[in-house]
Parts: sequence; C-alpha cells; structure tokens
Amino acid sequence: MDFNVKKLASDAGVFFTRAVQYTEEKLGQAEKTELDAHLENLIARADCTKNWTEKIFRQTEVLLQPNPSARIEEFVYEKLDKKLPSRTTNAELLGQHMQDAAKEFGPGTPYGSTLITVGEYQKRLGGAEREFLHTSAINFLTPLRNFLEGDWKTISKERRLLENRRLDLDVCKARLKKAKLAEAKAAAEHELRLAQTEFDRQAEVTRLLLEGISSTHVNHLRCLHEFVEAQAAYYAQCHKHVQDLQKEMSSANGDTFPNAFAVSASTSGVSSGSTPHSTATLPGASSPSRPPNASNALESSTLKIEEVKPPATGTRKAKVLYDYDAADTSELSLLADELITVYTVPGMDPDWLIGERGNQKGKVPVTYLELLS
Repeated sequence: MDFNVKKLASDAGVFFTRAVQYTEEKLGQAEKTELDAHLENLIARADCTKNWTEKIFRQTEVLLQPNPSARIEEFVYEKLDKKLPSRTTNAELLGQHMQDAAKEFGPGTPYGSTLITVGEYQKRLGGAEREFLHTSAINFLTPLRNFLEGDWKTISKERRLLENRRLDLDVCKARLKKAKLAEAKAAAEHELRLAQTEFDRQAEVTRLLLEGISSTHVNHLRCLHEFVEAQAAYYAQCHKHVQDLQKEMSSANGDTFPNAFAVSASTSGVSSGSTPHSTATLPGASSPSRPPNASNALESSTLKIEEVKPPATGTRKAKVLYDYDAADTSELSLLADELITVYTVPGMDPDWLIGERGNQKGKVPVTYLELLS
C-alpha cells in the first residue's frame, strides 16, 4: 500500500511538472524542443492519411448502405462480435412484391405474366447487389477500418509518449538553467542525460511507425483496385440482367401488348360512347395510323392545306423515325432521320400534324415522328 501511494504521488508530480511546462510553452515563457524536420513531415503525412481515410471509409459506408438505421445495426453487431442476419435488398423486395401481385392479378394475364418475369430479374439484380456489398465490405472497408482502429491507435499512443518525453526533457533543461549550486547542477545534468536518452529512443520508435504509413498506402491502393473491380463486375452483371430482361419482354410483346392494348382501347371507347380511334400501324404495315374521319374532315373544308398558315409560336422541329409514303396529295412523304417543321391547326385530329419541308407541305402521322424541343 505504501508503494502504491508513493507511486501515485510520483505520477502526480510528473503530471504537474508536465502541465506547468506545457502551459508556459503556450504562454511563451518556456523554451520548447522542436522535432527534426523529417519527423515533422512524417507526422503531417500521417495526420493527412488518417483524416482522408476516415472520410473515405465513412462515405463508402454511406454508398454501400444508405440507411442510417441499418448502419447502426451493423455497428452494434460488429461490436458484439455477432454475425449480422442476412438482409433482403430493396431490389429483391421489389421483385417479391411484383410476383405476389401477379398471383392476385392472375399469372396467365399479360400484366401478371410480365410482373412475374420482371420480378424474377429484380431478384437477380438484388442478388448481384448483395454479392457486391459483401465483397466490398471484406476487400475495401475492412482494411480501412483495421488501419483506423489498429495501426492508427498504436501510432497515436506512441506520439503521446513522445510528447511526454519531450516535456520531461524540457523540464530537465529548465531545471539545469535554474540550478545554482554545483551539486544541484550535477544532479540536473544527470536527469537531463536520462531524459534525452528516453526522448531519442521514443522518437526513433515513433519515426519507424510513421514510416510504415507508406506501406499502408500500398495496401490501400491494392484494396482500391479490388473495390473498383468488384464495382465493375457488379454493374456489368446488372447490365446483362437488364439486357436479358429487355430481350425476354421484347419477344413476348408481339403477342401480349397488342392484345392488351386492343382490349383497353375497346373498353375505353364503349364506356365513353364515342368512336374509338384506329390504332397506329408500325413501319412495314400497309398504311399508317389515320382516323377514319380525319381525311373527310379536311377534304370537306373550304380551305386547302397549302393555304393554312401556322401560328408563329406553334411550330416545332421533328425528327422522322421511319420512311413513310404519302397515301394521297394531302399527305407528305417522309424519309427516316430527316428533320422537318411541324405544327397543328384547330380541329385537326391529334394523330396527325402538318409537316413542312422547304416548299412542300402536307399531313404527317405523329407515330412516325420524334418531336424535338
């Protein structure tokens, strides 16, 4: 017990003298031993590495898991050294909802069968995402975390010891200056030599640790390459899944979409009590979409098309998507990829526009055009 009290008193005395020395240095009342330039540069480089590694680590966590609650849950499981339960990704959840909806709507209906197909591919996208998150966490986040929670803590501890050794050294220097008697000077010189030895030893230990930052950069560079490779593989896999989905949907569109749209249009026309418009024919068909009453309405008009003047603010540029041969003199033939000027006139059917190309003018079907802003 007596030894502990003495040690406590000694430690308290050392802490007090260090505090006095530190305060006097801040007030400019005491000299401070400066570290050599090389060590100062190593310390600055280490601080820079720590700060940016921490920012990159935090932002990567946000990228991989945008949900703050989920990140907190992962942190708690990690601190408790427990395995985190497998979490369903948003894409997988969406896919499951689509497939559940298809069961309600009827898997044999066009909409239901398409929901099943899209839902399956959403699940595949979610699986690719989970694999990417797992790979990135192991190959990129873990090394960054190990540096921040392992190597950096060791470096910080040795730097604090170095600062204490420097304060002890400066305290001994101050005592030597204040010593008047030869006996006091001899004791102060002995203490100074011991303090200088401890300081030099600690400076060397700290320098070796700080020089290891270069190895840390090399390791993090390798991890960065692995992260980019995982990211590239993930996006390539997603691109392939979406392309496969597009092909599968395109192959089914010929049977599914026209029938579904025809039923929808017929139902809409009966419910409204009006005559439904004819559906637009695609390129390669015998004729484009043209409502039955549109031609008669224009032909019965006392105005000729050539005499129609478009409003100044109503004209727009349009790009022709497909070749089109005019059915009569009231229409304008089109060539794919050419640009024409289009506008509408009061009372004109919405499936048609007036097109102009130089001195030529005539009706053009909207389905063959891409309107430009």
